[in-house]
Amino acid sequence: MEPTIDYARYESLAITKEAGVATVVLNRPDTLNAIDATLHRELATIFDDLADDAEVSVVVLTGAGRAFCAGGDLNWLTRQIEHRQPFLHSLREGRKIVAGVLECPKPVICRINGDAIGFGATLALLCDIIVAVDSARIADPHVRIGLVAGDGGALIWPQLVGYARAKEFLLTGNSLDAGEAARIGLINYSVAEADLDATVQRFARQIANGAQSAIRYTKMCTNLPLRQMIASVLDNSLACEGLTLLQNGELKEGIAAFREGRKPRFPAP
Repeated sequence: MEPTIDYARYESLAITKEAGVATVVLNRPDTLNAIDATLHRELATIFDDLADDAEVSVVVLTGAGRAFCAGGDLNWLTRQIEHRQPFLHSLREGRKIVAGVLECPKPVICRINGDAIGFGATLALLCDIIVAVDSARIADPHVRIGLVAGDGGALIWPQLVGYARAKEFLLTGNSLDAGEAARIGLINYSVAEADLDATVQRFARQIANGAQSAIRYTKMCTNLPLRQMIASVLDNSLACEGLTLLQNGELKEGIAAFREGRKPRFPAP
């Protein structure tokens, strides 16, 4: 007998299932689904649960409200600066999140319903098919607050758009709109809001009704290079992110500047 997955234990994720499709909603709309300790912890386990759920053939990942995910919650990040151990724990969780998406045998479709920023962008770009509303912006602005793009951005952006374009966006933190993201191959589709659900469901239904063993083994084979890069690019970039947190002068100034609505004044190297 297959184990029963207790999705009710999740606090910041809302999970529903229908006809083989599991919809996972980042459910902190009042914060634009910014990732705090609870959401981070839950993202580290949800993909393993979905992998074990015999009733699920395909996963749709989306956000509640007007954003997909605004990235890390600054209050949570500030607490990590002050207490080293929780941050080291969050680095381990971050590795589990990336591995969870890439190693989940069920295809994951990202429904980008609004802005996907920082780790929110990473989470979206790790998915197998990415459909965004045309008003969404995508960015990885870690460097703008003095932090390394270490939670997966340095891994996935170059694989999707090449190193030159990836470094343009990772080194500046500049954003691009969904239309441009689709044009350069960062995501699959940019669609009008009225077409978002229909486009996502078209892919979800096709995959859910398909040959599951063939689909899952194909995902496994296609993602193999990315999974191998977890032990090289991701582990090293997470370590560098940890260094920027421990040497936190730039990070403190970056967070303060963001909160005060001004340009940061980073200290000279």
